[in-house]
Amino acid sequence: MLEIEYEFREEDLIHFNDMRFMQTEEYRSQLKKNRWIVPGIMMLIGTFYYYYYGDMKSAGYITLVAVLWAVLSPRVILLNVGRQILKTYSYKERKNMFGTYVLTIDPANPNFLFEQSPTGKNKMAWSELVRVDYGRGYVYIYLDLSTALVIPETTLKRGDLPAFAKQVEKMIERSA
Repeated sequence: MLEIEYEFREEDLIHFNDMRFMQTEEYRSQLKKNRWIVPGIMMLIGTFYYYYYGDMKSAGYITLVAVLWAVLSPRVILLNVGRQILKTYSYKERKNMFGTYVLTIDPANPNFLFEQSPTGKNKMAWSELVRVDYGRGYVYIYLDLSTALVIPETTLKRGDLPAFAKQVEKMIERSA
């Protein structure tokens, strides 16, 4: 029997949603606008100040603001997304979502992945699971295209996560 126990935290939820948001066209559009277009316009204004007025100090300030905008705006966008994600859940939902999870693959009952979470015990049929993805410090077991069990390596309390993930992949492939 393969079993893992881990802690699911608020930052893990935010990480998963940030990762998904960074793959969207909306994020790429915002990134392009905030990394290249706005700072480019600011640099043109700074160049104008330098050549037309001969004001090196103002041109330097405008250039500095443009560089800071290009560097910091992606982080600000992701912080805003994280706040918006947390606002979509009530206090009670967050209380039930975060905490200790135990996932079990039981050879005696090979048709289900068993989950023990703060909300209780659940079982998920392998045919309902979509895939397993690996990220930096995380393993994601997708329940559908937008929902996943997020397993952070840093909060793993018990079990062998790589072996567990490989077995989950095999069980999903068998049921497909």
